[in-house]
Amino acid sequence: MSATIALVDDDRNILTSVSIALQAEGFVTRLYTDGENALKALTENPPDLAVFDIKMPRMDGLELLRRLREKSNLPVIFLTSKDDELDEALGLAMGADDYISKPFSQRLLIARIRAILRRTELAAQPAGTEEEEVELLVRGRLEMDPARHRVSWGGQEVTLTVTEFLILESLARRPGVVKTRDQLMDAAYQEDMYVDDRTIDSHIKRLRRKFRQVDDQFDAIDTLYGRGYRFTEE
Repeated sequence: MSATIALVDDDRNILTSVSIALQAEGFVTRLYTDGENALKALTENPPDLAVFDIKMPRMDGLELLRRLREKSNLPVIFLTSKDDELDEALGLAMGADDYISKPFSQRLLIARIRAILRRTELAAQPAGTEEEEVELLVRGRLEMDPARHRVSWGGQEVTLTVTEFLILESLARRPGVVKTRDQLMDAAYQEDMYVDDRTIDSHIKRLRRKFRQVDDQFDAIDTLYGRGYRFTEE
């Protein structure tokens, strides 16, 4: 069965173009132009995943997410303006699964949708039901489950977005090896996608912040100025 994706954005051009791209990939789409109408539909007849904008009239994306999380764990990707770092942080703290900054690549959005749907599907399965179990990645106190995109530090779960997971996995695969920003971009984004250096830096800051919420002494990601980043926990 095709997965159903709900799109919520007051920009009808974005709704139309993204919907066409998703349908071409085999998804079913539902379109909403404001948060109030979307909230009722998302709770009464949930899709498999929702994508919505932060800046909307009547009910913005953050309020929509807050009210949705009172009733549902529906996977959510939200769209932000390039400079809305505070909104991104609030959205992730409130339970969004990932975010993408505008203007965005439709290929990147589709890749993130597939990754989150796959993670959600695997998380719902009992342990040991996978035809081919993916080996856990363990580095000292860090444990990563690549199949289910689950992460723990010292036994405490850490919730990461898909992008954050891919960046951390790239670093943790080779402890002590310096990864340049370009290498981390390649790990987390589609080929030929341009991503500003500051985007990788922002993801690293969020990774550190999230791990320090469970361990205020976390220091396993080093910055090597002018070179990149490395993971040091073994």
